Amino acid sequence: MATFLSAARLSAARALLVVAVVALTVPFTVPWGIAAHAQGHDLLVFGAASLKNALDDADAQYQSAGHKVVVSYGASSALAKQIENGAPADIFISADLDWMDYVAEHKLIKPETRFNLLGNKLVLIAPADSRINLTIGPNFPLAQALGNDRLAMAEPSAVPAGKYGKAALEALGVWASVAGKIAPAQDVRATLLLVARGEAPLGIVYQTDAASDKSVKIVAAFPESTHPPIIYPIAVTTASTNPDAAAYIGFLKSPAAKPAFEKQGFVVLQ
Repeated sequence: MATFLSAARLSAARALLVVAVVALTVPFTVPWGIAAHAQGHDLLVFGAASLKNALDDADAQYQSAGHKVVVSYGASSALAKQIENGAPADIFISADLDWMDYVAEHKLIKPETRFNLLGNKLVLIAPADSRINLTIGPNFPLAQALGNDRLAMAEPSAVPAGKYGKAALEALGVWASVAGKIAPAQDVRATLLLVARGEAPLGIVYQTDAASDKSVKIVAAFPESTHPPIIYPIAVTTASTNPDAAAYIGFLKSPAAKPAFEKQGFVVLQ
């Protein structure tokens, strides 16, 4: 009996080791549940984190007609890299043109399906009960307003919202004064959370993110001339064989989906 139990334990240990090795070698971070949905032929959408509220509303309407959609939200840079590493996405919606260009250059999307879906604006936010009052303009006193605290923003080197934020601050002549006071976040929703929780007195997010959370307020909007246009392109991935991909994109372009985006403050470009 003792010999039998030892063998069983050894077998179990070997099985766990195999699972651990497989997990460590997975080249992307799509949750197993989402991967299972994709294998079951649900449409898998990779969407920029700032789309969550609006796209969830649009998808609820789309799915009410019997369609199946699963969305994985994250930073556009991370999603693009996951697609490059073999993630089974059918649709990619980026928060800027550069990361869509990246997947296009790597021949990871079907170019004929690409188009610009939405526009957005960049804003400076604070906790809802904050007394900070700033007017955005050349050399505005952002560093003084922060004091010894930090400015929450998405990672400028990789995430579109952070890239736009840095560009705006550079154009206004204040980046050098706050570069050492940045609290970098993995995406724009994480930035929003830092400010909503009071962990940062100020943050830079999209207008649509600020509108989604009553625990923050918009201090001021950045002039559109200070940063590249904020555009959300969409495309079907090259690897997708899902016949519902074209119909889903058609729905997002239709008047039926427009209210879900406009309600959250997006500018519908189609």
